[in-house]
Formats: sequence, structure tokens, C-alpha cells
Amino acid sequence: MTAAGFADTLVSALIVIGAGFALVGSWGLVRLPSLMERLHGPTKASTLGLGAILVASVLWFHLARGVWTTHELLVSVFLFMTAPISANMVAKVHLHRLRQREPSERPGPAGAPAAPPSGADWATHEAPHEGTPGDFVGD
Repeated sequence: MTAAGFADTLVSALIVIGAGFALVGSWGLVRLPSLMERLHGPTKASTLGLGAILVASVLWFHLARGVWTTHELLVSVFLFMTAPISANMVAKVHLHRLRQREPSERPGPAGAPAAPPSGADWATHEAPHEGTPGDFVGD
């Protein structure tokens, strides 16, 4: 196999793998019943799929044209940094709405989340307790 044939095969394989991951991720986004379950499709599988496609683009430009490109690598880094953070924020808002008993949607197959213990609030909204490290109330 020639170098050009190897490059084409490698790039084609990465594109097919990336497209497969993106397809599974988008299918999960459409088919899963609740928001917390649908959140995994675009944040996990689609991120890996787009990452594989971007790596294929970098390899193609380097192997076929002899040029290194950094645009795709920057997009990959930005994507891998922001997707988990945005998914975490969406999940926190969803859990907060469920614990506040706001009607948003019916519970999924795992059931509704447990109510917080008596006197406790959701972790991101709970004020520091008096006497704990970092408590500036009495200082």
C-alpha cells in the first residue's frame, strides 16, 4: 500500500468512526425519555464523534497536502473543555427544578430524585453553616 493509500484509508476510517459516534449520540438525544438520560448523547458520543472527524481533518491536511493545521485541534480542545461543563450545568438546573418540585417533565425509568434531608437545601444554594471552615458570618 502506498503512502497516499494509507493516508486515505486512515482518514476514511476516522471519518466513519466519528460519524458512527455522532449518529449514536444524536439517536440517543432523540430516543431517550428524560432530560438526564438525553444529556449523555450529545456530551459523550457526539463529542467523541466530532473529535474523530477533526483528527481526520488534521491528518488529511498533513498527509495529503503536507500542511499542519491547528484550527481543528483548537476546536477539539474547546469542545472537550466546554461539553462536560455545559452538561454539568444543565444537569444541576434540572435537579434543582425537580427538588423544588417544579413540574418540568415526568420522571424517567430511574424514578424521581430523592428529596433533600430535612433542613438541607441543594448543595449549590446552601449557605455555609456557622463554625465550618470558610464561614465568614461571625468574623
